[in-house]
Amino acid sequence: MRIDILTLFPEMFAGPFDASIVGRARERALVEIRVINIRDYSAERHAIVDDYSYGGGGGMVMKPDPIFAAVEAVRGSVGGPERAILMTPQGRRLDQAKVAELADFAHLIIVCGHYEGIDERVREHLVDEEISIGDYVLTGGELPAMVVVDAVTRLLPGALGAEEGASSDSFASGLLEYPHYTRPLEFRGWKAPEVLLSGNHEAIRLWRREQALRRTLERRPDLLETAELSEEDRELLEKIEAERSA
Repeated sequence: MRIDILTLFPEMFAGPFDASIVGRARERALVEIRVINIRDYSAERHAIVDDYSYGGGGGMVMKPDPIFAAVEAVRGSVGGPERAILMTPQGRRLDQAKVAELADFAHLIIVCGHYEGIDERVREHLVDEEISIGDYVLTGGELPAMVVVDAVTRLLPGALGAEEGASSDSFASGLLEYPHYTRPLEFRGWKAPEVLLSGNHEAIRLWRREQALRRTLERRPDLLETAELSEEDRELLEKIEAERSA
């Protein structure tokens, strides 16, 4: 996969993609990440990329022409399906299903907005979709772009060391992930659950599933409305709810 990130502040991306899973995926040539300065595509003498808003109002608006030029310069340069994305708080909220969808593309083009906003013609005629990472205000689209890159890279074949790692993460199955424990067995008087040391794989599987359901019910009950629940899951939820109401 190749990911082209179009930004006014390429220096913000120095470092975040050099370590951990993304860094290793780049070393293994599983993903190629390029950071492109939108200013390089400005036709203005002083590389101007913003201007005052028509109709008045505070703040500057990113001009459409350098963004169009930058996207068109990279569009179609990779064989396979591609997707042009605008990072904006007005977009669809990012979730694991959308991450999985994006991971199937061969080429992602991520446009980072900035200043007061971006010329509406970019939304209407250039990008394929708009994505938000949450209902809060950030300075620009750079940090959200990093989130998308990290989440997508994790799903690329070979990016994770453990084969089951991505499938057991929170949200991958529609639920929050179960608790994890490691050595020491007892720490400051708190012991790891005995079932995890039993060697009984079925008992461990059942405990983990119950804990995932319990944690989701307590912290994100909204996820249960769309999660694919088995008959066993429903029985476990009934048990959990009975315990809570007792």
